[in-house]
Amino acid sequence: MDNVDGLPTGTNERGAQALADARPGRRPHRGRRAIVLSTAVAATAAVGAAFGLAAGAATATATATPASAAASSASIHAALGRIGSGYGSGGYGYGYGGGYGSGSGGSGSSAGSSGSSALASATAAQEAGVVDITSQLTYAQAESAGTGLVLTSSGEILTNNHVVEGATSISVTVVSTGAQYTATVVGTDATDDIAVLQLGNASGLSTATLDTASDASVGEAVTGVGNAGGAGGTPSASPGAITALDQTITTQAEQTAASETLNGLIETDADIQAGDSGGPLFNSADQVIGIDTAAEQGGAATAGYAIPIGTALTIAGQIESGRSSSTVTIGYPAFLGVAVDSASDASTGSGSGTTDGGGAFGSGSSTGDTAGAATSGATIAGVIDGSPAAAAGLAAGDTITAVNGTAIDSASALTAALGAHAPGDSVSVTWTDASGTSHTASVTLAQGPVA
Repeated sequence: MDNVDGLPTGTNERGAQALADARPGRRPHRGRRAIVLSTAVAATAAVGAAFGLAAGAATATATATPASAAASSASIHAALGRIGSGYGSGGYGYGYGGGYGSGSGGSGSSAGSSGSSALASATAAQEAGVVDITSQLTYAQAESAGTGLVLTSSGEILTNNHVVEGATSISVTVVSTGAQYTATVVGTDATDDIAVLQLGNASGLSTATLDTASDASVGEAVTGVGNAGGAGGTPSASPGAITALDQTITTQAEQTAASETLNGLIETDADIQAGDSGGPLFNSADQVIGIDTAAEQGGAATAGYAIPIGTALTIAGQIESGRSSSTVTIGYPAFLGVAVDSASDASTGSGSGTTDGGGAFGSGSSTGDTAGAATSGATIAGVIDGSPAAAAGLAAGDTITAVNGTAIDSASALTAALGAHAPGDSVSVTWTDASGTSHTASVTLAQGPVA
């Protein structure tokens, strides 16, 4: 697996290990399920061509595994929609097109049991304060679609982090009026899957009606609303009831959506769809009690998962105040523009690394072997055209050994070094090329895709 600027493409430090939860009174899980983040993500035809994938499915979702899992055939997907051709990871991927389905050998199938065409439409009251979010994932040659909530009349938007993760540009449409805006990222919390956006030149927007009483109860009627399938227009509406509270799930990394363990979730039997991520989970009074985030797929029963609105607003408040932390990132990350071999984390310059075709930054399928290399550092697997690294002359096969004079001995060390800087900062980068010659150059870091 390769990393971009030291970050693994399609994974994060939390990994995909299911965590046991022994809280009393919890409804037992039905066994091993895949949990998918509910954003509609569309890989373009270019992705299919570059990665050798079939272009049969219209949208795809990321898979995941709930905590406390045994063995079963169900899967839980993030409600993220992808627009365009289907994609696969390791030769197997999920497709979304008139229904969920799976395809092997890189092909996608639109045959499935659940499709947005069978969903009801949101009411006018449920449309208020809801937006569609489209993210351009330039380095993955893809586009994702999700949903969000208007928090302020001046255009502050609440959504899931995975809706905008990896985005290089973001556009937002207010569903009740059709007005379109360009959005920037105020801040993100990848750990808790929350992001806050700001619309450009927005005013007088209708805001979402929120219920912050934290009094949701099992059996309560709810409706999940969102941009099902990334289709846009009138949002879909999926009625159901709360089936459990305080749930824990762990998602599996796929494409740009990193693996994550989420806690304290509301579980419902509403049919949450790809594209619903970041959208509202309404109570019977059409007040938002949660943020649609993930959905189970392939099991005997439907299960959707939402982050309680109180939890989301607490994190949003920290982001709005500009207070970064170990989980909260304010603004955009600095960007060097290299994919580094994560094998350099396991050894000092030796090992074998494979580029994942489903990587978040468009690194094609290839395998590189650095066995026998003598230089400790972060070995470059690829350099993004037009990036600061390319301008400095870095190339695949080079090994970064220092940033601002501080030794770099692994991919994670490079991540940490770059994470201490902001876009626009100038840093000194030292590297050794394939011939063993050392080079040093001053590099101005660019604005990276959303972390």
